[in-house]
Amino acid sequence: MPSAPVPQPAPEPRVLLIGKPGCHLCDDARAIIAAVTADLGESFEEVSILDHPDLMAKYAEEIPVTFVDGRQHDFWRVNEARLRAALANPRP
Repeated sequence: MPSAPVPQPAPEPRVLLIGKPGCHLCDDARAIIAAVTADLGESFEEVSILDHPDLMAKYAEEIPVTFVDGRQHDFWRVNEARLRAALANPRP
């Protein structure tokens, strides 16, 4: 009898968006990130600075902040072409 495949954990999302509720720039960034990641078969995670005092202290004046593969990519605005280019590169 063949053995069942071992489930693999889902890979970490390649894109992290740090923002907060009620932020219009965050809404704009989220829409671009959601469209690009869906188009490329990637995923993203969103974190609110309101839930993380350390992030609030560091990024309060820069939200939304976008990270790709753990490195800061953008702040305030997300450039769709630049995000697509970054995600075209394989994970480090």
